[in-house]
Amino acid sequence: MTVQSPLSASTSSRGLAIGIDIGGTKVAAGVVDEQGVVLAEQRRRTHSSDARAVEATIVDLVRELGSVHPISSVGIGAAGWMDLSGGTVLFSPHLAWRNEPLRENLERLLERPVMLTNDADAAAWAEWKFGSARGESRLVCVTLGTGIGGAMVMDGRVERGRFGVAGEFGHQVIMPGGHRCECGNRGCWEQYASGNALGREARELARANSPVAQEILRAVDGEVDAITGAVVTELARAGDAASIELIEDVGSWLGLGLANLAAALDPGMFVVGGGLCEAGDLLLEPTRRAFSRNLTGRGFRPAASIKLAQLGPAAGLIGAADLSRSPLTNGARQS
Repeated sequence: MTVQSPLSASTSSRGLAIGIDIGGTKVAAGVVDEQGVVLAEQRRRTHSSDARAVEATIVDLVRELGSVHPISSVGIGAAGWMDLSGGTVLFSPHLAWRNEPLRENLERLLERPVMLTNDADAAAWAEWKFGSARGESRLVCVTLGTGIGGAMVMDGRVERGRFGVAGEFGHQVIMPGGHRCECGNRGCWEQYASGNALGREARELARANSPVAQEILRAVDGEVDAITGAVVTELARAGDAASIELIEDVGSWLGLGLANLAAALDPGMFVVGGGLCEAGDLLLEPTRRAFSRNLTGRGFRPAASIKLAQLGPAAGLIGAADLSRSPLTNGARQS
């Protein structure tokens, strides 16, 4: 009698998939069932400058998790642009992947179907299927972190655009001649409505020795460069007036950008995720006010709802795992 390895697919185990979320500093992997429940999870440090080392980390994680759980497929979500087939990483800003045939490499090593997707697409899919946007036919997801990530799920399918690079919402120019963005332009939305923007504004107040910034300075023992969006968010939740005001400013910019997206895309719902969501209603209330104030045709059209993401940091790996079961939903061909 042949004993099947736990990593081998079987009729009874097709519901289990591994999702992998690759960031600039860590790789998170989890075994996910068909209900979006993470059954087991592991993390490793990212060797961002070494493409082969990242591949080796992925293989190690899949083999470790697959030694305990029977796995049918692997989904990988990473920042960057993937080709429409879900096989090649065209460009990743934080990793050493340039036109990297990652699926082919990993399928050879793992002997399992592998699918690639953008990390924001994966998170949006997870929120649509298992999180805040269940039942919504046209979803736009915006993730507030270092910058602004974006993704769309339209009528049960991830909408990736003609060339697979849709969703770069953070680089819409919202303030001509404004802050310089890493993309090369000035005034991009993510320079005003992201975690980086929140930290930058707080540091400017602190460097000016503003009397309203004293609580922020005390929180970092006077080290201005240690002020981040996460620090400001924590202080705002604790009631610091200056931090609350800074988050309200970010929320106003966020609402303006969402109104622009509503004019172009007309979704039924926006889901806002990322680290800044820890601010909760401190962020969401000014966002909704600015959205209503700037919405084209306001008062004479239905308006999209705006909700916070529900699944937190696990959304990316949950979505990647689920998409790997049905690659066509991500615009990718079947393996």
